[in-house]
Amino acid sequence: MSPNDLWRIEHMIEAAEQALAFVKGRERADLDSDAMLCLALTRAVEIVGEAAAQVTDAGRAELADVPWAQIVGMRNRLVHAYFDIDRTILWDTVRLALPPLIAQLKAAVLR
Repeated sequence: MSPNDLWRIEHMIEAAEQALAFVKGRERADLDSDAMLCLALTRAVEIVGEAAAQVTDAGRAELADVPWAQIVGMRNRLVHAYFDIDRTILWDTVRLALPPLIAQLKAAVLR
């Protein structure tokens, strides 16, 4: 994998880990009452998606099990429909989708 692809994957891991740190000890209801938490999670997930969008086709092919289109699609939705973010989907993305993604990406970086 190219150094640039590895660099982007490291950005993905970093932003995903930050999102998980933001929700540690928090509940879904906190997302409705804490504007800063909502903005922080939105931005972290946007960064994951933007970094994923910059990974080359060759890099994506090496990690074919990573749901690249979904990750980039989530980023696009957050950026372009910022006025209509479904907070439950955002919460579930962070709590349910990011932990296995982090594990998958870390395994790729450690190869």
